[in-house]
Amino acid sequence: MNIHRMIPQTNVEGPGRRFAIWTQGCSRHCKGCMLPETWSFAPYNQLPVYQILNKIKKNRMLEGVTILGGEPFEQSEELVELLAGVKKTGLSTIVFTGFLLDEIRAMGDVGRKALKCIDVLIDGEYMESLRSFDIPMIGSRNQRFHFLTNRYCMEDIPPNRIETRIMKDGSVLCNGMGDFQKIKKLWRHQHEL
Repeated sequence: MNIHRMIPQTNVEGPGRRFAIWTQGCSRHCKGCMLPETWSFAPYNQLPVYQILNKIKKNRMLEGVTILGGEPFEQSEELVELLAGVKKTGLSTIVFTGFLLDEIRAMGDVGRKALKCIDVLIDGEYMESLRSFDIPMIGSRNQRFHFLTNRYCMEDIPPNRIETRIMKDGSVLCNGMGDFQKIKKLWRHQHEL
């Protein structure tokens, strides 16, 4: 599976403590995308699904796994394998996708298998003209929550928050949902002082 990055433990990518995975590769190229570096399909960090699952299983404090993009469904076979493996562990799954629920259903067997393993699907492309931080976890008002199991409901979805990590190499990694443009401006301003 072509992976952009993984965070083994985060509290801002859904309910509870979660393992977050950003896939590499997306053909949508949404205007204003927060992570355009995930668009390329060139091999970035290729990992067999079993290795990803082993990393997930090492943390016994997790409530679930959140998969974001890139576009996870552009690696649909690997996505199904990953989701099925996570489901076997008993952890919850949240998947973000630019595809609409009906489009996933139209994918046939692979779409059906994926949907059987997803607790919460958040669908719809990011649309800069509908940008909003009023609804938890989503970036534009057209995006929709689909609670595919009874594991969660809207009241379980945490408010928008951002985590910041300072990496060993001194770089800063932010994840979650919020106004990253304001954070970048603040970061630049602090470094100019």
